[in-house]
Amino acid sequence: RGRECIVCVRVLPYPKQTTMSQAAATIPASFAKKAELVTRLKARKQKAITSERTKRAVRRAQAFKKAEQHVKEYRDTEKQKVIARRAAKKDGYLYREEEPKVVFAIRIKGIVGVPPKQRKIMQLLRLRQINNGVFLKLNKATQNMLRLVEPYITYGYPSRKVIREIVYKRGFGKGQQAACPPD
Repeated sequence: RGRECIVCVRVLPYPKQTTMSQAAATIPASFAKKAELVTRLKARKQKAITSERTKRAVRRAQAFKKAEQHVKEYRDTEKQKVIARRAAKKDGYLYREEEPKVVFAIRIKGIVGVPPKQRKIMQLLRLRQINNGVFLKLNKATQNMLRLVEPYITYGYPSRKVIREIVYKRGFGKGQQAACPPD
């Protein structure tokens, strides 16, 4: 009692070969317009990408040159200071260092018992919590404010090396409405 399987296969004829002109004639005009638009947009995007890359390369080169110039200026001023110190020592004079331009202040006491004026000054100096530290540009106004809040903070004049270490270890800059760490 073997069962027989019957399989029916319908053989379809191959479609006729069409030439390119016949195929182009069958594409709707809206598809052709869309394809043309896509190619134009791709070309425009590629052109924008290449122009942005060249602009970025130019900006990077300019930034590198500016950094090199800054380092050169810094080294030159350090050399001039050394020369001036040696000349003063040789002639029997004292060399007076220039006044520091930056101060680093850290808050060491809490808010309990702080008078309103000193509290406001600490807000202006961005010292809102204990152990917060800020770099401040040193001028007459900041000197007076630091003197008024001296019992609640400690401050000093950092070297270039210390500034670099603090900024790289714990630094945050003001970005677009958010504090962002340095790269």
